[in-house]
Amino acid sequence: MHDYILYSLITLVLSVIFSMGGAGAGIALIPILSFLGFDFNVAKAVGLFAGASTTITSSIMNIKRKVVDYKFVFPLAVAMLIFAPLGAYASSFIDEKIVKFLFMLMLFYSATMMMFGKKKALFNAESIYMLFIVGSSIGFLSGLLGVGGGNILIPLLLLIGYEPKKVAVAVSFVVPFSALSSFFTYASYVPLDWVMLLVVALSAIVGGYIGNYMMHFKLKQSHIKKVMALLLYLLALKLLWHFIA
Repeated sequence: MHDYILYSLITLVLSVIFSMGGAGAGIALIPILSFLGFDFNVAKAVGLFAGASTTITSSIMNIKRKVVDYKFVFPLAVAMLIFAPLGAYASSFIDEKIVKFLFMLMLFYSATMMMFGKKKALFNAESIYMLFIVGSSIGFLSGLLGVGGGNILIPLLLLIGYEPKKVAVAVSFVVPFSALSSFFTYASYVPLDWVMLLVVALSAIVGGYIGNYMMHFKLKQSHIKKVMALLLYLLALKLLWHFIA
């Protein structure tokens, strides 16, 4: 019971912070659960379920508001729905140390993009084929690492030349479904505590609402993202320490 309270509080705090920065907390929840003794694949499944629980609401709201550009979203959605479960399944065959190392690199990448990333495009490569290629590669990688993929996908699409608002809506629409498809793949081969999943999901939803409410106060998102980046850097450094210690 005490463990459930601890996991609930950790998820709540992370969800408040990351939702204020417009991101999912799964990327930070996974390494923390791993440090607390969880099997890494189980931690990824929990992170995916928590992330999907908070982001699916924004997807539904965007559909109701009719702001989803389906021509833009469709290639990404199809590619990620196909390749995210494949990445999650491939994770069972790849050495856990390799997956953790890739996860560490992804933490450094995400933190750096939050801290220093620019929205200016490096070049313009807008096309359906490019969207499918990006969705396929990011989908497989996000499934392998057990994350929704938004932290990787958004900066990449911006660098390719897509409009920031368009990208934000598209990613918020796609990520929960790719996360759920990856989660069910992990659930097919790792033992899960469904009570804990429910506790974590509820905490993530509550934290997401609190974070969204707090965004209306005079809090600069740039400052919040720096806090998020520092947290991800710390988690990445702790993972790095495990490799070199």
